[in-house]
Amino acid sequence: MQKSNYISSRTGLSLSAINNILKLSNEGATVPFIARYRKESTGNMDEVGISNIIAAAAEYDQLLERKNTILKAIEEQSLLTPDLRKTIEDCYDSTRLEDLYLPYKKRKKTLGDRAKEKGLEGLAKIIMAQRTYNFENEAEKFISADVPDIDEAIEGACHIVAEWVNENIQTREYLRNQLVKYGKITSKVVASKKAEAGTYNDYFDFSESLQRSPSHRILAMLRGREEGFLRIGIDASQDNLIQRVAERMIKPGSTTAEYIHKSVKDGLQRLTFPSLENEVINHYKSLADKEAIDVFCDNLRQLLLTPPLGSKRILGIDPGFRTGCKVVVLSENGEFEHYETIFPHPPQNETYKSGQQVLHLCEKFGVEAIAIGNGTASRETKDFVDKLIASSQYPIDAYVVSESGASIYSASQIAREEFPQLDVTVRGAISIGRRLMDPLAELVKIDPKSIGVGQYQHDVDQNLLRQGLDQTVEFAVNNVGIDINTASPHLLRFVSGLGPGLAQNIVDHRKKIGSYSDRSQIKEVPRLGPKAFEQCAGFLRIRQGKNSLDNTGVHPETYGIVKQMAADLGVKTDDLVSNTALIEKLVPSKYTTEHFGMETIQDILKELKKPGHDPRGKAKTFSFDKNIRTIDDLAVGMSLPGLVGNITKFGAFVDIGIKENGLLHISEMSDTFINDPNKIVKLGQQLMVKIIGIDKERGRINLSLKSK
Repeated sequence: MQKSNYISSRTGLSLSAINNILKLSNEGATVPFIARYRKESTGNMDEVGISNIIAAAAEYDQLLERKNTILKAIEEQSLLTPDLRKTIEDCYDSTRLEDLYLPYKKRKKTLGDRAKEKGLEGLAKIIMAQRTYNFENEAEKFISADVPDIDEAIEGACHIVAEWVNENIQTREYLRNQLVKYGKITSKVVASKKAEAGTYNDYFDFSESLQRSPSHRILAMLRGREEGFLRIGIDASQDNLIQRVAERMIKPGSTTAEYIHKSVKDGLQRLTFPSLENEVINHYKSLADKEAIDVFCDNLRQLLLTPPLGSKRILGIDPGFRTGCKVVVLSENGEFEHYETIFPHPPQNETYKSGQQVLHLCEKFGVEAIAIGNGTASRETKDFVDKLIASSQYPIDAYVVSESGASIYSASQIAREEFPQLDVTVRGAISIGRRLMDPLAELVKIDPKSIGVGQYQHDVDQNLLRQGLDQTVEFAVNNVGIDINTASPHLLRFVSGLGPGLAQNIVDHRKKIGSYSDRSQIKEVPRLGPKAFEQCAGFLRIRQGKNSLDNTGVHPETYGIVKQMAADLGVKTDDLVSNTALIEKLVPSKYTTEHFGMETIQDILKELKKPGHDPRGKAKTFSFDKNIRTIDDLAVGMSLPGLVGNITKFGAFVDIGIKENGLLHISEMSDTFINDPNKIVKLGQQLMVKIIGIDKERGRINLSLKSK
């Protein structure tokens, strides 16, 4: 099977799109570039579809590599027949491939191997032939110095048959399907660990259909097993399955039926069921991993695309009680300008003095907005700032900003390189302020796993998680577009076609020339060749440069098309940009070429209408209910403002301004049925939620968006 046909069978996508994408990828094109600037080749496919094709191509390559390894291993044993070679070469199912290889795998010596060494394979074949009328007489012929009696001869032969049963491909496929379709995942507490296993109380004696068990439940049980608190298994009515397999193997009038049944039971119980049980659990674990990673990546994408406030002079505050609030001033470009500590809260209670300090800083540095971290003392600090602003009539807004991962950044190598002379607490306040200005630019400096928008991130496949998170960051960065004159190397490295080395070279060259005034200057960056320029140029923005097109998503390769559009209208290119009335006069079909079709032309027109457009929107202020401080202040029936902090497959966790987050279960999100929380809520979304349940002892709060 050719690679493109294999990918089509896995993805359901057209062969033409697959072949085009593989060609572009092999030529060095990135997923964001292909999705944005080669729509004619892909049929307007998005990043996810393109990534799936590339992933399936890698899967195909791995499968071929595994086949070659298996063929070589069997050939070295001098057991590779022409038919077996063809069967393996024609196999494109990784599970079946491993079943084919099972009889030839190197392994520790088994009971069957020992029986074969004693010369009992012939007796095993007699059992399977099922034709002898005096089996005991036949068994007597196999008595030897190593086999003292008939019972041992029969037992050894049955061990060999048991292994044949285990290695039978059709039997394994049948049982595997039965476990998947009808199996129940079971969980029981380890008796000696019961006192310590309170976290897993729901799974002390649990059973549920594998197919219906949600990913978060499977991952929770497997975590309990990993920690030694739970025993996990699959209940699939094994006795019935043993009987069915035996009936399939026993011929009418068989004279060795009892030995076949005995061998089937032994083979399935001792070898097949444990093997398939682990295989099926691992299969569902991989499905649960994928679903959990998808949720994590979707949450991360939403967080990275949080609306920015933009280039404003910011006062960043990292709140605290005993150690005070760390306050920093940042320029409109995010540069650190000033730091001091205030103590508006207990035990110092220097409210008036702290207020004067804040007002002085605002006036001295021309502060345009205040960013307050959402950690300890956040509510109290927001109240303090709101009252201060109201009493002073100072025209400024205060925003509460998520500080998840800020402490990780503060102690990181990146932070030490940026601010080697500053304390970690000061770096944290800087990060909070910068997150208000541009969340994307700041969050890319932090390991996504530390941002706190996923579940079970330590339990899933770490390689797949890293791959998914890196891809999510890459897509978000290229979706927004990056100002090349202000971006850090940590942000630039995610731009299509770049990486850490070229990103640093771009920044170093920027320092050398002052700033980039034209996209063509990017070609002067050391080690940045034509291919890298092609891949990155369209995603890099130059504000107020020589060419107005450099502040759009129009790729330099199509600047000639825009010049022709302007010439046809009798204006300069700069006069066309932002002029919707002129742009509407253009006939798109007139500008299609052999390489650029209607999709590209329509994209160009959109970019011309909105140069410098940021798809994230603008940041909004938010306040919690001032009367709610702890869970004791809540009552069923209350309606409160809240912020969506995390989204899972079963619902969303909402911050209502107290220590405990509330759970907005998927069943409480809408008056009608929904199967995906993302259809109703988004990360960071402001909601009015109703309290429908409170469990103070367990710190649980249930919320609802339903009208009744």
